[in-house]
Amino acid sequence: MKDVLQDIKEALLTGVSYMLPFVISGGVLIALGFLIGGYDIPSSVSQGGNFASTIFWLGKAAFGLMVPILAGYVSYSIADKPGIAVGMVGGWMATDPWGLGQASGFLGGLIAGIIAGYLTNALKKIPLPNSLRSLLPTLIIPFVGVAAIGLLMFYVIGSPIAAVTGALTNFLNSMGTGNMLLLGIIQGCMLAFDMGGPCNKVAYAFALAAMDTGNFMPMAANFVGSMTPPLGIAIAVLVSKAKFTQTDRDAVPGLLAGAFAMITEFAIPFAAANPLSVIPSLMAGSAVGCALSYAFGLTMQAPHGGLFVLFALNNVVLFLVALLVGGLVTAGVLLLLKKPVEQEVTED
Repeated sequence: MKDVLQDIKEALLTGVSYMLPFVISGGVLIALGFLIGGYDIPSSVSQGGNFASTIFWLGKAAFGLMVPILAGYVSYSIADKPGIAVGMVGGWMATDPWGLGQASGFLGGLIAGIIAGYLTNALKKIPLPNSLRSLLPTLIIPFVGVAAIGLLMFYVIGSPIAAVTGALTNFLNSMGTGNMLLLGIIQGCMLAFDMGGPCNKVAYAFALAAMDTGNFMPMAANFVGSMTPPLGIAIAVLVSKAKFTQTDRDAVPGLLAGAFAMITEFAIPFAAANPLSVIPSLMAGSAVGCALSYAFGLTMQAPHGGLFVLFALNNVVLFLVALLVGGLVTAGVLLLLKKPVEQEVTED
């Protein structure tokens, strides 16, 4: 079991290293799209209708590849090249490509990659005559592996997640804003738990639905809870460099850009590499930030855009206070939970 856990940990790190360029390029392009075209660029301009829209959707395309790449290379680390196709298809299924409400986000991608890796290793052991062994990597593993992981993600993993998503939506709608601090804590935890996955999307959909009724407080909390994760990690890295690798330290500019542009996904590589330390930290900071947003009576009349749409807030100063406090809570909890990494040794 210890060896298996070590293999999984190495696989997660491998998947993150291959995923990181997609997160960075996609996030920066999306941020530039918002900066140039405004917060409503996805809805006000047709795809590719102008320069801002083009770079925005290029960024979304890079983000769309993020989870399949993560799953594919987690599987690759476990099963070598035959695992790539199986893992990528499993990761693609985690993005709910058919729009059936079965998105499982990066957590689903991690699960798909791990299952795909061990499934591929099992398929390698199928006893075949030597004359047919060449069919394993070229036909049998891709065919059986892709079919198996696709069906598993659709029928076994996707359906329960869809059911949980529906239950969470009903739960948030039933709460309304009667108990705003509790609502903020729950909303913040959901936003930070899977960073673009089903829980995050439910909280965001709730905020959008509230906007349609003229209640702009949930969207303000949504902004704080979505911006806090990358900000908190950046603060933690800057405060205690000894607990982070050089790669982590190099990611600080991207984390800050993600925080300013409200792109929570910049935190995903850190969460994927060390979920037991990072995810609770992100949830704590976002919960505090969202609760403060409700306590301050903040309202936001834009659906997205981060600091680029501060003009749509009713109180910029208190918004920044809630965001900073949430970021500090994330950083503090993360530094408490995370162990120092071994220092990299380089030759002069």
